[in-house]
Amino acid sequence: MKKNPYLIAPSILSANFARLGEEVEAVMAAGADLIHFDVMDNHYVPNLTIGPLVLESLRKSGITHTMDVHLMVKPVDRLIGDFLKAGADIISVHPESTEHLHRTLCSIREGGARAGLVFNPATPVGVLEEVIHLVDLVLVMSVNPGFGGQSFITESLRKVEQARTLIDRSGRDIRLEIDGGIKASNITSAARAGADTFVAGSAIYGAKDYAAAIRELRAALAAA
Repeated sequence: MKKNPYLIAPSILSANFARLGEEVEAVMAAGADLIHFDVMDNHYVPNLTIGPLVLESLRKSGITHTMDVHLMVKPVDRLIGDFLKAGADIISVHPESTEHLHRTLCSIREGGARAGLVFNPATPVGVLEEVIHLVDLVLVMSVNPGFGGQSFITESLRKVEQARTLIDRSGRDIRLEIDGGIKASNITSAARAGADTFVAGSAIYGAKDYAAAIRELRAALAAA
């Protein structure tokens, strides 16, 4: 992952799946830093999206960009090996999705990927203290996971602040990501709360000009 102060991660949940490879390349050429890959199982969250075969196909097509895989599935452990094999660079899980979070995070890192921990709007961040030595990325959801295009939950900014405090206290190099309803009008507030990596779906893929949309987000971040 690039060592930029702020990273923009377009979510392919909002992309045109009929030409997914082109959509990935288009947003990266437009100035994005990594790709957010949303996996939903119609069990842990009320939607069904994509699996490891899609990621593997993107890799086989020659796409080498950083893939930030967010697993919204339960149970999660069975799929981790499949996504490691498919070419995930980062794999993030929810604490509710596994009975043994320590073991799950270890399996991600032992498989050669970076491990992320995800917090839903109503999930306390306290568990992070117990496993922060195994975490490379913390993701705060600013919507309830399951669908794209939802409205930003302002109260999530307090959770970002709490996570930032724990990360800074740890002294570890951990990215703090936020996902859900991110756009130019709220990305500044998210950055001021402590986020440094921003998932944006419809704000980018819903725009006619991907580069212009990303420039607008970066301009808002410049004011943080």
